[in-house]
Amino acid sequence: MNKDFKRAPFSAQVDLSKFTKATEEEKRQQDVMGESTTFFKDGMRRLRKNPLAMGSIVVLILIVLVIMIAPHFVPYGYAQIVKGASNLGPFEYSEAEQAAIAAGESVFPHIFGTDSLGRDYFIRVVYGTRVSLGVGLIASLLVLIIGLLYGSISGYLGGKVDLVMMRVVDIIYSLPDMLLIILLSVVLNETLGNAIKGTVLAKLGVNMLSLFIVFGLLYWVSMARLIRGQILTIKQNEYVLAAKCIGTSTPRTIRRHILPNCLSVIIITTALQIPSAIFTESYLSFVGLGVSAPMPSLGSLANEARAGLQSYPLKLIFPALTICLIVLALNLLGDGLRDAFDPKLQR
Repeated sequence: MNKDFKRAPFSAQVDLSKFTKATEEEKRQQDVMGESTTFFKDGMRRLRKNPLAMGSIVVLILIVLVIMIAPHFVPYGYAQIVKGASNLGPFEYSEAEQAAIAAGESVFPHIFGTDSLGRDYFIRVVYGTRVSLGVGLIASLLVLIIGLLYGSISGYLGGKVDLVMMRVVDIIYSLPDMLLIILLSVVLNETLGNAIKGTVLAKLGVNMLSLFIVFGLLYWVSMARLIRGQILTIKQNEYVLAAKCIGTSTPRTIRRHILPNCLSVIIITTALQIPSAIFTESYLSFVGLGVSAPMPSLGSLANEARAGLQSYPLKLIFPALTICLIVLALNLLGDGLRDAFDPKLQR
């Protein structure tokens, strides 16, 4: 080729003399790829940047650690009555305990004092928190399972099936929640009492089982509506049509292609359902329809404290403050999860 050849002004020919070969270090840099991520990892990364949500997680972890570890160190039981130690204040001792301390014996303090029967109040608040958290978690799990199945079937099948299933949801949704909860609790307490007598379930108590059933029967409708609305939109996408064309079964299509795209709604709704269930359980226990005595819950402890509210206000402050702390932490965590996992808020 002639060295004096000049490239035309608009020629696509490239002058190779202007380029240099890449060094070995530059080649290695090209081999380093960005860290792979998923929807869940990306959401957790955004969640860690939310100080309120992370603070709520710390508070909830501390509460769980206390209710799990405290019964192993506190020598009192939630139903154990200490004679002569009724209505003691925080870190107070009865006369018999003071005499034992004077004699050189070791007596564990009553951290929150005692109730009117002489039972250690700290351990009763600990067990009451266990019950309230347990009811909230199990009730939310039941709501998630029922609402997920019902909403998925209704939204995916559509047509007359969706019409009938949503009318059932509308009927349940129109009923007064609290009145129905109270009626169902009374009826189920009487029905389950004879059914579970002598079985393993009897250890949980009739009232506890009725609470689980009531939450499962009533609170799934909101979850079902949200899941159904998401699926009605998602099932119109091309990848769902492609799955149908290759003969993918309906359950597999829902499980592998649709529900993963509803993950943000599922996580957010479940997280916000837990404080609602805890508050409802506390209310039912407050009016006497919660867990059976002597097992405490935060609501029943608040109800018992009403009688001596003017003389012993701390008996109400401790369970009420625990309820507020748990519900506030869970609500802040739910808001943080919504901000982290809802893609619409990232636009």
